[in-house]
Amino acid sequence: MSARSQYSYYILLGVVVMAGLSQGMLLPLLSILLEEQGVSASVNGLNSAALYIGSFAMTLAAERLVGVVGFKKLLIGGLVMVMIALPLFPLIPGIGIWFVLRMIVGAGDSALNYVAQLWVLLVTPAEKRGRNLSLYGMSYGIGFSIGPLGIGLVDYGDYVPFVGLAALFLIVLILVLRYLPEYRPEREAQHSTGFGRFPRIYRYAWFALIPAFLYGYMEASLNGNFPVYGLRIGLSKEDIALLLLCIGIGGLILQLPLGMLSDRFGRRPILIAAGICGGLLFVLVPLAGTNLWANLALFLVAGGLVGSFYSLGMAYAADLLPRGLIPSANVVASFHFSIGSMAGPGIGGYGMQHGSPFLLFWIMGGAYVLFGMMGFFFRGTQAKKFEKKAA
Repeated sequence: MSARSQYSYYILLGVVVMAGLSQGMLLPLLSILLEEQGVSASVNGLNSAALYIGSFAMTLAAERLVGVVGFKKLLIGGLVMVMIALPLFPLIPGIGIWFVLRMIVGAGDSALNYVAQLWVLLVTPAEKRGRNLSLYGMSYGIGFSIGPLGIGLVDYGDYVPFVGLAALFLIVLILVLRYLPEYRPEREAQHSTGFGRFPRIYRYAWFALIPAFLYGYMEASLNGNFPVYGLRIGLSKEDIALLLLCIGIGGLILQLPLGMLSDRFGRRPILIAAGICGGLLFVLVPLAGTNLWANLALFLVAGGLVGSFYSLGMAYAADLLPRGLIPSANVVASFHFSIGSMAGPGIGGYGMQHGSPFLLFWIMGGAYVLFGMMGFFFRGTQAKKFEKKAA
């Protein structure tokens, strides 16, 4: 990688940090503000899902937009969308307006993630691709983890966290405009086309694709619903921000070790163990009550165990599927993540309003445990080997 490409790479990492930072801050912060306004938990959760509705919509259009306008222009468009929407939250309060603004932020962040990830993948030499993509994932995780700390800035005024984050986006936008080169992807022939590829993907890798849904559900549910849960049981805003930070830190700490263990012992056993153990820890969270240290330990370990579910699931899918089906499997995983992200806040909010606040963790933990149990019945047959024998 040339010196200019290396510099571009670091700017792209900065863009990814900002995308994670905006999502990590907005989800819990807006949930707290709506809770203080007396909005019901179910409506609060549905409003949180707007971020992922916008992200899902951009996912459908991003590939075509990149081909039309190029990487840099779409990246600039995403930055401008988020930067303009952020200051409008405190200026125009209201559930309906915030729903639209959240969709805009979700679409902008999705454009940033799509462009940055694909750009890094295409310009990175093969011998450094794994390292650079790992740093890309960690950059998003760092941004998402420190985002909840912005909740504390509300003490200086409701507008402070929004305007401060918009200012950071402006700095990154200037760097992109000044230093990133124009770049347009080359069209590549598809190795596997037609709707028939999707049944094949589900036939051989359904278990490996569920983690994307669970990870999206967990991420959106905790950031959208946990602030409401925390306030209702008596946790302070500072405690809520710290506990959400611990989820991200746990994922960062255990991401590499779990990946190495999956290389040595296989993806399926690690996914089963992490799913069951992580799920049981989530189920135990209500027992911790308002004890900060007990909650901190549970969040740190549980977040670490399930924080790598998306990447571990995709690695397992790549083990099972022919090379030509892996890009399509990645699309399926993205859809699963978006569906889980949209469903999480709504289900969690409905459970807290019409049942018990504890249902937030009982449902989520139960889903992970159920996933782990399903793993014992998954054969994990590689598609290419199975079809070769059948022929």
